[in-house]
Amino acid sequence: MGGQACVFYGAAQFSKDIDFTLLADEENYVRLHAALGELQAVRAAVPPFDPAALDRGHAVHFRCQAPEVAGLRVDLMTRLRGVADFATLWARRTTIQDADGTCYDLLSVEDLVQAKKTQRAKDWPMIGALVEAHYRAVHAQPTPERIAFWLRECRTPERLVQLTRIFPAETSEMADRRPLLRIAVSGDLDELAAALDAEVRAEMAKDRVYWEPLKREFEAMRFAEARGNRPPP
Repeated sequence: MGGQACVFYGAAQFSKDIDFTLLADEENYVRLHAALGELQAVRAAVPPFDPAALDRGHAVHFRCQAPEVAGLRVDLMTRLRGVADFATLWARRTTIQDADGTCYDLLSVEDLVQAKKTQRAKDWPMIGALVEAHYRAVHAQPTPERIAFWLRECRTPERLVQLTRIFPAETSEMADRRPLLRIAVSGDLDELAAALDAEVRAEMAKDRVYWEPLKREFEAMRFAEARGNRPPP
């Protein structure tokens, strides 16, 4: 659900870890424990590996020690801000198979874009790259769902202006939900770039509000662990 997924979609991002979103149920946690054991994964930091903490939106971090993956960090989550529940994500996932037959289940590009809308500045160029890669790959087959995705998520002023000219009816329908499309119709690239920046700042603010209580909870966990009240690994 992170940088490695971006690589699969052609929006390359160097990443030293692998992020997973997981189905939160007891049977799946048993399988997860087995996989972490095979990786010789050790919890790297608070919060503890606790289904209740995951359900509140925390991420749990592990460092792998098995020789073939030594040093690799694995981050696990079961809930993402602004993203659908796991059953929905799984139903619309993308599955990619490599040359040796290994299958990789990824968030759909639409869901990955939504998951990347964080307060971290480095995530926003990835959103632009994902949308651009998607447009280049399938622009010759512009389904209503794809057109809506491009108009809703495109972050490149020049491309957005182009999209509004190619799909004027769809632009008109969506303009109330994304008002900066009206600026794109006008073709004013400077004003459009400023509106896109404002859109990012607003989304970053939403993410900070979402994480604030989780951050306080995280600090309390870290304080408790530092005092020796350590949860199980």
